[in-house]
Amino acid sequence: MAIQKNKIYRAEIVDYTAEGSGVARIEGMAVFVPNTAVGDQCDIRIVKVNKRMAFGRLDRVIIPSHDRIEPACPVAGKCGGCCFQHISYEAELRAKFKKVDDALSHLGGTPGILDGITGADETTHYRNKAQYPVGQDAHGTYTGFYRPHSHDIVKTERCLIQSERADRLAAAVCAWMDAHNVTAYDEKTGKGLIRHIYVRTGAVSGETHLCLIATRSKLPAADDLIERLTKAEPSLVGIVVNINKRGDNVILGQHTVTLWGEPVLQDSLCGNVFQLSPHAFYQVNHAQTEKLYARALELADLHGGETVVDLYCGAGTITLALAAKADKVIGVEIVPVAIENAKENAARNGVGNVSFICADAGQAAMMLAERGERPDVLTVDPPRKGLDEQAVEAIARMQPPKVVYVSCDPATLARDLKRFAEYGYYAQTARAFDLFPRTKHVETVLVLTKKTNDQAE
Repeated sequence: MAIQKNKIYRAEIVDYTAEGSGVARIEGMAVFVPNTAVGDQCDIRIVKVNKRMAFGRLDRVIIPSHDRIEPACPVAGKCGGCCFQHISYEAELRAKFKKVDDALSHLGGTPGILDGITGADETTHYRNKAQYPVGQDAHGTYTGFYRPHSHDIVKTERCLIQSERADRLAAAVCAWMDAHNVTAYDEKTGKGLIRHIYVRTGAVSGETHLCLIATRSKLPAADDLIERLTKAEPSLVGIVVNINKRGDNVILGQHTVTLWGEPVLQDSLCGNVFQLSPHAFYQVNHAQTEKLYARALELADLHGGETVVDLYCGAGTITLALAAKADKVIGVEIVPVAIENAKENAARNGVGNVSFICADAGQAAMMLAERGERPDVLTVDPPRKGLDEQAVEAIARMQPPKVVYVSCDPATLARDLKRFAEYGYYAQTARAFDLFPRTKHVETVLVLTKKTNDQAE
């Protein structure tokens, strides 16, 4: 019998999707059910049926999984930020290892290369970057996070994965808005002033920086805002306003003005000091990033005489770490302000053997290939969409013997491994790193090497 919408079925959860939902098998069909744990025996209400799969909602847990725990977060299951608050951290690590291993094995055609997953020592308040959407109702101004697959804000006064400093500053902004009748931006009408509250914190420096995303630079009662914020968080070193008049859901606009203090946040990573503008990419979990980058350097295996190209270099965090071990490093990044940050960071740390190119990774790789650059090692740390075909082709044209790939999406990593294989590059070893405890996300670092003609035979 075909599975029926709105009907309740009893089934066991046997796996997880890449998005962190549980998977049950009902009437021979895969059913995806959020907020469930492998081993749960539960009643599932079917809410949507497609030709090959169905989607359900947890109605009742009959026999709980051994992995199931009581979520510490009051909005677990409602907010779209975390999907694993209801299972033990050990179970989460197993799920993430399997997610990466399945992608590498089944999609990437490289079974058996994942040698483990490095879990986090801290699973709460680990994020150094918080971006809160702002809403208003009859009770006043509030912040929170979007409900899954929507832009409905789930009110959240205290988030267990954000820094407590960020929560305090968000509350202070909301109080200022209520005190002065400052309006929150309404996506439906396009009216309102404050869109997002963006807070960054420095794990080593101890500094905190706040960016208000608004539809204009001039804020009412700015002096009161500054007073409230500096009182709420003594570590605050700067307040900036980013102007975003766009009608889409892109958070940051192009132009930023300083309201008070410093325009950037300073922090240290892998022994180097960085100044970070709101636009600059910086990994959100400092402790885990140092472990991830250490593994990337280990895989690069530099001895001092190498030329390295670092694509998607951001503010130069990996670039400068590579420069300490190589003869010359070329960093590539498409965001102009990030490239300026990278140049300033190199100068600040006295690193003279680096240069930077502001361009799309594929275009820059093609340009470097055309001018005859032959790096000994090439590193990539792309966004979730991975590398495009032009970038892979250009990398292959430069013929680096070794490519170190840092990935935040196992599926696009696996796809790119297939593309690299067409040019004779094969993954040798990989390791997963959990930079995002309680969420679906996981990082992977691996090394690809160019197969020689002798090996090909």
